[in-house]
Amino acid sequence: MSEHVLLIGHGYVGSELARQLRSTGYSVTAISRHAQPEQAVIEADVTSLDSLRELAVSPNFIIHCASSSRGGEEAYRAVFIEGIKNLQELYPSTPILFTSSSSVYAQTDGSTVTEESETLPDRATGQILLETERLVLAQQGVVLRLSGIYGPGRSFILKKFLSAEAHLEEDGRRILNQIHRDDAAAAILYALQNLNAAAGQVYNVSDSTPKSQKTTFEALTEIFQRPMPDSKPRDLNRKRGWTHKAVSNAKLLQLGWRPRYPSFTEAAKEVAQSLKLS
Repeated sequence: MSEHVLLIGHGYVGSELARQLRSTGYSVTAISRHAQPEQAVIEADVTSLDSLRELAVSPNFIIHCASSSRGGEEAYRAVFIEGIKNLQELYPSTPILFTSSSSVYAQTDGSTVTEESETLPDRATGQILLETERLVLAQQGVVLRLSGIYGPGRSFILKKFLSAEAHLEEDGRRILNQIHRDDAAAAILYALQNLNAAAGQVYNVSDSTPKSQKTTFEALTEIFQRPMPDSKPRDLNRKRGWTHKAVSNAKLLQLGWRPRYPSFTEAAKEVAQSLKLS
């Protein structure tokens, strides 16, 4: 009998993760608050104990990769903190893998950050993610801090660049940390498959080549033969906050994982073909 994974969230990353899980022999119960019948997803709400009880499943593993649906502090607290508490109450002995975010690192000095680096996010949402991480780690779960996700049909940076709407922030020194959707899903799967080593650990899930904004745009201008974006003042009110750091994936590489796309620019042509430009 195959091992059973309860997958919380079936969005951009979750749907690819479900595909990879099934293709490697796991049985998957995927839940979402907005399930579509053709997706083989059950409509359920991780913020509701009653909703979770109605699933009547006994998973070997739980992966929480639900999003807050772009909500604010209240939505974050419900989906992440209350969601994890509900899962731990119903399945107290089941290992949980939780997808967090590299936004918990608030460094602005361009330094390289590892899993041991200081985490002092200046946004309430980042603080909620850290609180959720502590709940997961307290029960020997795994925390995976994902960098900015891009992939088929999705790349804010590339879409802006190809639409001639991109701008350098000041001198373009800010470092961009990204991870391809398929690599993010593969990293979560890899941690699950190596749970004996990964239990109780935090891993950064980022590609192997953090690049400055300027270096990224310079590469894109050459790949697509487009002009270099002009400069404007940096946006201090961006949703994730303004940070400037290079996220290291060395710990995850040491575990044995390897990204299919070591850098954003290596995937740019392939991703560009899937984008819908206005």
